[in-house]
Amino acid sequence: MTTPLDDPSFPNDQSIEFIREFRVAVAPAYENRARLGTSPPLFLLRVPRASYRSAADRVVAALTGALRQRVPFAHLPAGTGEEADARLLSVSAGTQLYRTTPQHMTPDRFPHFHVMCDLVDYIRSHPEEWATHADQEAELRAHAGEQRAQRGGPLAFTRMEGPALDGLAGFLAGLSWLSFVQLLPKWWWAHRISRKVMRGWLGAQPVAQGSNNLFRVMDRVAAERSVQLMDDPAHEEALQEFDWLVLRALLEDLRRPAIGRILPGRRRRTSRPVLFVELPPEGEAGARAAERFLRSLRRAQATAGPPGPLVVAVGVPSATLLRELGDPAGSGFPEAGKRLADHAAADASPVLTDVSEAALAEHGVRVLPVEPRTFRFGRQVPATIVGGVAALALLAAGLLLPPVFFPPPRDCLGGTGSVAESAPAEPVPVQATAWYEAAVKTIADQNARVDRYAEQGRTVRTVVAFVSDPPKTDDETRFDGTIPELRGIAMWQRKLNREAAADDSLIPLRVDVREAGVAFRDAESEARKLAAEVADERNVPASDRVVGVLGFAQSRGETQAALRVLGEAGIPSIGTTATADEMLTGPAVRTYWPSTPFNSREARIEADFAYTENIVAESGHEDRCVPARHAIVIESSADLYSHSLARRFVDEFEGTHQVFDFNQEGEFGAAALSGAVSRSDAALLARSLCDALEDEPDSVVYWSARAKDFTALINSMDTAGTCTARDVTVLGGNELTNVAQTGAFANKDWLRLYYSAHRLPADDPEASDRTRQFVDEYDAYVEATTEGTDPWRQDGHSAVSYDAFHVLSHAVRQAGLADPAVDRTSVLLVLGAGIAFDGATGYVSYDGANAPPHDKTLVLLRQSGNRPEAVLACGAYRQHRSSEEQGPPCAG
Repeated sequence: MTTPLDDPSFPNDQSIEFIREFRVAVAPAYENRARLGTSPPLFLLRVPRASYRSAADRVVAALTGALRQRVPFAHLPAGTGEEADARLLSVSAGTQLYRTTPQHMTPDRFPHFHVMCDLVDYIRSHPEEWATHADQEAELRAHAGEQRAQRGGPLAFTRMEGPALDGLAGFLAGLSWLSFVQLLPKWWWAHRISRKVMRGWLGAQPVAQGSNNLFRVMDRVAAERSVQLMDDPAHEEALQEFDWLVLRALLEDLRRPAIGRILPGRRRRTSRPVLFVELPPEGEAGARAAERFLRSLRRAQATAGPPGPLVVAVGVPSATLLRELGDPAGSGFPEAGKRLADHAAADASPVLTDVSEAALAEHGVRVLPVEPRTFRFGRQVPATIVGGVAALALLAAGLLLPPVFFPPPRDCLGGTGSVAESAPAEPVPVQATAWYEAAVKTIADQNARVDRYAEQGRTVRTVVAFVSDPPKTDDETRFDGTIPELRGIAMWQRKLNREAAADDSLIPLRVDVREAGVAFRDAESEARKLAAEVADERNVPASDRVVGVLGFAQSRGETQAALRVLGEAGIPSIGTTATADEMLTGPAVRTYWPSTPFNSREARIEADFAYTENIVAESGHEDRCVPARHAIVIESSADLYSHSLARRFVDEFEGTHQVFDFNQEGEFGAAALSGAVSRSDAALLARSLCDALEDEPDSVVYWSARAKDFTALINSMDTAGTCTARDVTVLGGNELTNVAQTGAFANKDWLRLYYSAHRLPADDPEASDRTRQFVDEYDAYVEATTEGTDPWRQDGHSAVSYDAFHVLSHAVRQAGLADPAVDRTSVLLVLGAGIAFDGATGYVSYDGANAPPHDKTLVLLRQSGNRPEAVLACGAYRQHRSSEEQGPPCAG
């Protein structure tokens, strides 16, 4: 096919390959339309400033000419005049895409975009409403419903006038008309669209603050932005947020329907929407609006799933914009063509390409029209035919075939994404020494405050926190939970000491942090030192007397022995994240109270979860899942935690299993699980595991060993690549939280990871106010004491140690009310009587027995990038809830 000679041409700057890939990226051959399932990065075509206007017109005209009436696209010009910078280009983008979608093609519906546009338009037009009325939620809902009715469709009839009758009959008819014809349909629509938007994307955004109501969220946004808008209708900060909200809603609409298979809507996605953004030089009319749109795009693409539009910005980007976009390196059109072809993720670095002055002065390259497949009828026609045939087939099957031919649902629990979904390109950088020292310094500062209380004559006491030796390297930091645990202790100590200034019944506590060796290898000897110190306290000041211990974070033979020593010495001990049932043995049964559920409960829940939930990708279908009927269990038999958890999982799992005993140091216990095959080399284990997955493809890999060994195995599997062509599902214990949330598996797009934790993520709709309050305090603490990105914001270690210290300080306070001496015996008596409160990890209720809190919360998370999502929460997360009411796999 040829184009007329006078058609606009693209600058010939080695750009032929780029143009070819542009046409394929926008409209691939129909049989290759699966390529549309990606989200390409942003393309910045930088033109010379002196010839910006003519160059931008030429580039955009050449590309849009190839798309016109064939592909949905939006051209976002710079505009002129004072109003150019006050525009929201996201509104123009969605409006044009909605209007330019070729007939009978998809996507053809924009529910998220339209409702967000209506709400943003109302807020910008009526900011004064929030200055005089605190709550405008009902007005926003009514406005959105009326705008939806004006666009036609099922709600259009709500605008009809009611019957005109007189008297009582007229009153009743009018009331019925108002209630059932006008108000009820709009209420039902508002309820459905709110649920769709909140569950689709907005509920997971920080702006939602845990709410599940669209109109309440937007009412809150408007209340926050109204003062800015009244002072300046074009306030940049307010417009930036509105632009992002509208664009994020548009990207959600462009995801649906999915691509391919037999459904009419899916088969009709044959081209990719394209957005052309004109980017004037900084300071010119329209530059602010264009740069605002590109910043919104960068933010929105970070959370939006594929497929996404192709966005081409043409103009003169400012240095500030390039810095905010990650300072992309300049490249030529050949490299840009490769980026178009390699299916890069949307949140990858933008592609910056310079268009030379010489290329603009010469004849250009003609861009041939794209030719996506078109359809003669709307999708309602084949949908009706398919639906009718399907209904008849189902009816016949229901009458003639046994139920075995109706398979159960195959939706994957938590989605089909991998740990690489929306993940950063590299693991989150950590600062081992600085972060550890910052937590220790906070504790030291608070200890000084406790000393001042003691000088004033206040009753103060000391607790000992046993931690492992501080991590020395970045990798050790990712494998270790010491830093977040110390942060939780420091935060509760600070809160306790601050509140003690006004509450004389509170007893300030000094924290003596004692390092117990790498992986707690010196835990027993350190416990014996403490026992010897407390044996004779006649010459020890009262403020230095130890009333309890916090620890340990890991279940090992050394920590088990240490708890027995502390039990013999009668020292109250509150556990943090040590979960093995065996920790509570011997003398420890008199003085040890764990904070987290035992391995026996966790293993039972996880075994039932793996056997009943759709978590394993079905062979040949990565978007369909089945329950696991076979488990490949990997333990470290010499590790108390690992062997305990693996043994109990094997006992509880109803399917078949095989076991590998893995330890890179070659340390194996004498009582490994029956049939376990020992491996000390990660590469050898990877080969053995791949062979096992080949034999039993519908298997879950149950991991009970340590995080360091897990990382070694995953890296070996990825390097070998022999069984990563299909997704591998791993289910593990809370040990994996130490590393999963640091982005260490950012490029493992074949790994689906579920693991246990001890609190809900802060953005989970079920998260309690106390959990969110803790996370807010944690964020403020980390920001004030450290630098860099915190990888453990959703990790449970800090919350567990925070609640554990809460338990101990509460027991000390109650002991002080009953006995001014406040000794360890009185603290043990209080713990034995029971303690209950609403904590950061959920409801904490000790009923007096030396056991974890009654029905303590256990959460199963699915890791997606650096953002975990709760797929199961068992136990009394709130008071008066129970596992028995929640049913399997929680109950049992």
